[in-house]
Amino acid sequence: MKLLGIDVGTGGTRAVVVDEQGSIVASNTAEHAAFASPQTGWAEQEPHDWWRATTEAVRGVLSQPDVSADAIAGVGFSGQMHGAVLLDKDQEVLRPALIWCDQRTDAQGKAITNKVGAARLIELTANPALTNFTLTKLMWVRDQEPELWKRFRYFLLPKDYVRLRLTGERATDVADASGTLLLDVANRRWSDAMLDAVEIDKSCLPALFESSEITGRVSAAGAAATGLREGLPVVAGAGDQAAGAVGMGIVRPGAVSATIGTSGVVFAATDRPALDQGGRIHTFCHAIAGRWHVMGVTQAAGLSLRWFRDRFGLGDGAALSEGADPYDLLCKEAAGAPPGSDGVLWAPYLMGERTPHLDPVARAALVGLAASHTRAHAIRAILEGVAFSLRDTLTIFAEMNVPVESIRLGGGGARGQLWRQIQADIYGREVEILAAEEGAAYGAALLAGVGVGAWSSVDEACARAVRVAARVEPDAAASALMNKRYSAYRALYPALRSVAEAAG
Repeated sequence: MKLLGIDVGTGGTRAVVVDEQGSIVASNTAEHAAFASPQTGWAEQEPHDWWRATTEAVRGVLSQPDVSADAIAGVGFSGQMHGAVLLDKDQEVLRPALIWCDQRTDAQGKAITNKVGAARLIELTANPALTNFTLTKLMWVRDQEPELWKRFRYFLLPKDYVRLRLTGERATDVADASGTLLLDVANRRWSDAMLDAVEIDKSCLPALFESSEITGRVSAAGAAATGLREGLPVVAGAGDQAAGAVGMGIVRPGAVSATIGTSGVVFAATDRPALDQGGRIHTFCHAIAGRWHVMGVTQAAGLSLRWFRDRFGLGDGAALSEGADPYDLLCKEAAGAPPGSDGVLWAPYLMGERTPHLDPVARAALVGLAASHTRAHAIRAILEGVAFSLRDTLTIFAEMNVPVESIRLGGGGARGQLWRQIQADIYGREVEILAAEEGAAYGAALLAGVGVGAWSSVDEACARAVRVAARVEPDAAASALMNKRYSAYRALYPALRSVAEAAG
């Protein structure tokens, strides 16, 4: 028995095939077109492009040795959260999707808060009305594109649009739905009170499932497009953060992950819907029935390093031409600067910020530069600044009494020794590296396995499949220095806000 996990990310769609021991048999990725940003703070993608990439990724993985369509027993989905795919009565896409990092909906978020009340919002949905959440995007379209809104009939989250194309079913899971601002997170059901408050008809919502439940089967059209066999069961899956946490074994209280992709996320599993009354972190349903999770989000984590690469280059074109990874080259250069970057600090607010500031118009800054500083200092400061931002979430976890017994690293922050060590030093804790860190697609495959009976539960799947390969201890001297630098980092945001306000 083999299991297929599909992750519809921001930069591309990844397909991973695993066996009943959780070993990765094959994987393949198809890139998406870059997201469009027609105005500052806007971010849009074409849902059709996600489907095109999915068909390419799946066909690519099925063509590899030891993989055949007949051997696949189930499919699980994951994907970028919060996006708004608007469909008409015929389930055709009405406009490009507003995706997770889109910041245009500040007015709609404030309108929701004013109408419902900040405390009542937390009570109903466990979260504040942030620009990232799907509901604010729907309201923006209603406010700004009324003629298009007249044709609106259904909405889906990004991975669920791909599910629609694969199975013909409109469905989602409680973990991904938690990021819409339309879910009663504590009770794991759509919130009638929120729908009434914002005057949105419940008929536009997809059917709701737990993550390992079967939502449908591959249709004839889906089979023809992907090469999968018709009738193959498809489970609900989860948003990328919950699915990625499953893939890292973050399923019980005390287990925490710090994952750096385009955004950065610190994620903790809980056995209750733990709430931060300030709304600085998110409280969502986990991909395991009867469990929840809390997470803090840095908008521009890996994006910070990509921004530097795209704007200022690599400094070593010859090495790149030999096939070296560009991020490895940047980290190698950063290693030439000492811990603390000789006083340089990076505030990673390229796309506003969620945790802890909830500020869609926050802006980034490289602070403390002197004539003696080099590119290495700037790059290392970016690596450290992203880790400081993730530490903000750990600080909030401590305030909320959310247990932190272990921290597992994921994404780009787990792949290079320098960034691993920086995180251990800044968090002041040992960090764990997994033997196979395939992210959300891997977690989606494990959820598929639970859905079709390969494992009896998500806990069993993770116990059998997830293994720690290495541990990194914090350096005592560097960690002490980073504690001081963290205090300086925390002074950056208020100072930057003052500058922005003075500039009008």
